[in-house]
Amino acid sequence: MWATADKAFHEVIEVGPLEILPDEHLARARGKTLMLSIRELRLLTELARRVDRIMAREELFRLVWGREMRPGDRSVDVYVRKLRVKLEGALPGWRFIHTHFGFGYRLAAEYEGDGDVGDAELTAATLAAAAADELGETAIPKRSEHNAKDSFTAQ
Repeated sequence: MWATADKAFHEVIEVGPLEILPDEHLARARGKTLMLSIRELRLLTELARRVDRIMAREELFRLVWGREMRPGDRSVDVYVRKLRVKLEGALPGWRFIHTHFGFGYRLAAEYEGDGDVGDAELTAATLAAAAADELGETAIPKRSEHNAKDSFTAQ
């Protein structure tokens, strides 16, 4: 959304079925508002702004808490655990925050459920591919900057 005389630009970050609106201090899972603390929302936002990138605990601490992390501080780990519990409760079968031991954390939407949620997305992708195939075109997967799920465009 572009700024107008009356409205300011609002950042919207989408990662799979998650939608994060940092300017509105809001995160949604399939349209339902998540009850997150300010730190949890900041942590989720910083990870989402760098989707698929491993972020060191120290870097996350600096971005979320606004200062250097003290040796032995486990705040990032505690908040990652809290955030995982809330995300898994809101979106069963989805996994978002991945640990890279010795490196840090990475945000990426991965569906690990029994097909229920993933089927809807696969159906849309399959229909797009089939439509392109009927027209003699090729369906090419296309990733948006902030979205971990594929969409298909005919070429």
